[in-house]
Amino acid sequence: MTRHTIPIGRILGISIGLDYSWFVIFALLTWMLAGSYYPSEFKGWSPLLYWLMGGVTAILLFASVLLHELGHSVVALRYKIPVRSITLFLFGGVARLGAEPPSAIAEFFIAITGPFVSLALALLFYSLRPLVTGIEPLLGLVKYLAFINLALALFNLIPGYPLDGGRVFRAIVWSITGNMRRATLIAANTGRFFAFLFIFAGVWKMFHGNFGGGIWIAFIGWFLDNAASSQVHQVLSQGLLTGYKVSQAMNNHCASVPTDLTLQQLVDDHILGSGQHCFLVNHGDDAVGLMTLHQIKEIPRHEWPTTSAGKVMLSLDQSKHINADTEVWAALQSMDRDGVNQLPVTRDHHVIGMLTREDVISFLRTLQELGT
Repeated sequence: MTRHTIPIGRILGISIGLDYSWFVIFALLTWMLAGSYYPSEFKGWSPLLYWLMGGVTAILLFASVLLHELGHSVVALRYKIPVRSITLFLFGGVARLGAEPPSAIAEFFIAITGPFVSLALALLFYSLRPLVTGIEPLLGLVKYLAFINLALALFNLIPGYPLDGGRVFRAIVWSITGNMRRATLIAANTGRFFAFLFIFAGVWKMFHGNFGGGIWIAFIGWFLDNAASSQVHQVLSQGLLTGYKVSQAMNNHCASVPTDLTLQQLVDDHILGSGQHCFLVNHGDDAVGLMTLHQIKEIPRHEWPTTSAGKVMLSLDQSKHINADTEVWAALQSMDRDGVNQLPVTRDHHVIGMLTREDVISFLRTLQELGT
């Protein structure tokens, strides 16, 4: 979970959270349902009932989105792929997997399960219509949920990455070519094509009188283009970094501080003076811990003058670290998986440097300049 996410619980051991943007779309969706859908379909309700059903419908819509993402997650877990979290946000939801699928067939089944769940929900809600015909609020609810889950399934089957259909397309190209990176590039660029179609359609609608609907469609296209472009850059970066070791990208001039240095001295003399945010903590000549801004901020400011680095450091035995001969791309994936921005680099159980995300970016920029 990120700092912009509110945790709401766990399902199957998976953290479920709400991005702050979810509250925006929840409010807009409730307003649209209460002010447009329900009044046009069912006359004579009280304003309170319109708003109540708008809110209930919006919540159940996002419950459907959550089930869609859980579908992906359950299949991923079956393939021994860890699922870090599921987050509901402005454009629906996303399940964050801890690793790439091990094969094309795994990618295919993980991707197709989400739309399959949405389609099954659409059929379920449609089948409930005869049972609630005489109860208008429930009839309106199941009609809308049947429609929106069908729309969700069809939209996600568009064959452009990062939509589920794009991932299905990537799995097919991957199985044909045997090359996941090439398949990802093809699927991501196809995703950009569909994103531009959405942007064009949105702008066209805006200039033909439907400004609200047009800008929303264009905004979806912009979001899809950003996601697809990010995937293209990630694949290109992976290609550049493949074959290079952490020892070639790390910073071997990592600042060290003694265990008895107070936090106040560390902040005044090292952090504010140099701008560094991460330090190795030494006991004699040996590195025994890691000190970051996170550890410092956990200590009340009035205790900084009397608290030593050795008392609050993260022991190297407890912290994540990376071997100097590990590939840079694998190290970057490890940082992302563990939610850290730096890793101590070790060789023969001795710390020889530090690898940060900034080091990786700098190394990547150097490779691009060299034309490697």
